[in-house]
Amino acid sequence: MIFEEIEELLNNATSKAGYDEKLSVTFSNMPKMCDFQCNDCFSLAKKYGKNPFEIAEDIVSKIENTQDFVFEVARPAFINIKLTDKKLSDIGNDYLKDPRGGLAMHTTQQKVLLDYGGANVAKSLHVGHLRPAIIGESLKRLYRLLGDQVISDVHLGDWGLQMGLTELELFEEGKLDYYFGKSKTPYHITIEDLNYAYPRASIRKNQEEDFRKKAETWTYKIQNKEEPYYSIFKELRELSVSEIKKNYASLGAEFDLWYGESDASDYIPEVLKIIKDKGLARESEGALVVDVAREGENIPLPKKEGEVQRYSNPMPPCIIEKSNGAALYATTDIATIYMRNKMFNNLGRIEYVTDARQHLHFTQVFRVSKLAEISPEEQQLLHIGHGTMNGRDGKPFKTRSGETIKLEDIIEMLVEKAGEKLKSNGLEFDRDLALKIGVAAMKFGDLINNVDKDYVFDLDKFMAFEGKTGPYLQYTAVRINSILNKVKDLSQGEFIVDNDEEREIIRCILKLNSSYEICYKNKTLSPLCLATYNLASAFSSFYNNYNVINEQDKKKQASYVSLLNLVKNKLAQALNVLAIEVPEKM
Repeated sequence: MIFEEIEELLNNATSKAGYDEKLSVTFSNMPKMCDFQCNDCFSLAKKYGKNPFEIAEDIVSKIENTQDFVFEVARPAFINIKLTDKKLSDIGNDYLKDPRGGLAMHTTQQKVLLDYGGANVAKSLHVGHLRPAIIGESLKRLYRLLGDQVISDVHLGDWGLQMGLTELELFEEGKLDYYFGKSKTPYHITIEDLNYAYPRASIRKNQEEDFRKKAETWTYKIQNKEEPYYSIFKELRELSVSEIKKNYASLGAEFDLWYGESDASDYIPEVLKIIKDKGLARESEGALVVDVAREGENIPLPKKEGEVQRYSNPMPPCIIEKSNGAALYATTDIATIYMRNKMFNNLGRIEYVTDARQHLHFTQVFRVSKLAEISPEEQQLLHIGHGTMNGRDGKPFKTRSGETIKLEDIIEMLVEKAGEKLKSNGLEFDRDLALKIGVAAMKFGDLINNVDKDYVFDLDKFMAFEGKTGPYLQYTAVRINSILNKVKDLSQGEFIVDNDEEREIIRCILKLNSSYEICYKNKTLSPLCLATYNLASAFSSFYNNYNVINEQDKKKQASYVSLLNLVKNKLAQALNVLAIEVPEKM
């Protein structure tokens, strides 16, 4: 709203000065000089053939008197805008009355299906599942805060070769004898059995060709719902999902739907028929493929008469059915889009948060879905590809032996490190508190980076109680709550800007509110992280210079209490989007 106020004043003056243009305003890149700036006089100068500085002076001279803003011209042709103390005070008081703290909702809202998580059944969650869970959960909360109706789906990987491998390994270990009539007593399969069976089977498939072929046959029987293979699958899935839910809960990731590839499998025959009936599929070396390359992407290869035109291009055909009739991941994902559009009316967007290395896969899936009209023309299909979490050596974060680190081991690392920090601050070890601090450290350390960038997992840096870290934001919120508890008998009064620290706090809140829309458009939480840190840092400067509890001037003290409540509310709003909990003590 502040941008609209300033731009309305500027554009009224621009019109009076005889210029038929709309000027825009941005936050100042030199905040010590002004709060906002307009740089459009340079483009006006080119259009009207006049001196840009004179244009700027002309426009500012036509601005109506206002008690809220100060407009100044700076060379070579910038219009600088400062907010008066009165305006800053009004903003603070207005935001205090507003449950949303001045954050506007979108006037146009969409129904969004957000697919993140991507855990695989029968496998342990590992470090690779961290980023989609962290990023996806925050995007979901951001979208909802701005007004979108979001349906979140974990979309489990439960229909691939890993299921056949796991079942076959358990069978050869004698743990499935009951299902095949070899025992009258069923064996109670545990999560430990799964954690042993899949890794062992995965190694064997690379070393034993016969075992791999048996596993492929076993997988085919599961996917055709043959018994007892399918009943075993359902039992293993239920066992695995219960464990997956616990791990995601420790990260604060919550899902509306717990569907998986298996749920979309029933739609595969229908989807294949649609693709074939539209003449999109062609045979290639026994398999069925759909050409998805676009003009400019493909290079036609020489062909003989009667042959189908083939291409050498950066966008290869999408394989939708193997030569043996089996479906592929692409087919399942296309069927999933089909299923989701049947389940939910008017889905404006379907978004996927996965590793950036899956970009080609999703491009192919999206293009087939559009060509086959499985996804409506107006529906947006979007892949939000994230970078990798690396160790200090710059390589993907793994154990010293080169194995992928389990998520539960990461969580224990966080708890242990946070526990050390608590002890160094004179607090007793509390696992729940250590978990909140540790998870906050990891989340903020991830989200402050652009989504598509790799970053280094540096636990010592992430866990610091000062600087751009999750614990620092938690500590700031805890400090504010502590002060407010001590002055709870005092009523808050009218907020009156009276010093530079308060001015900076309101400026930071304006930028914080602005950051939400930037995050929404760019599908990254980095701007919100930086803006939240800047607000916390601005409050710390105020805290170091003003004693709210011992302030003798009651009017000032009441104003300070209002300021604290405003900062508390805005920090809470931002931390909720980042899925960071504020503990009672630190």
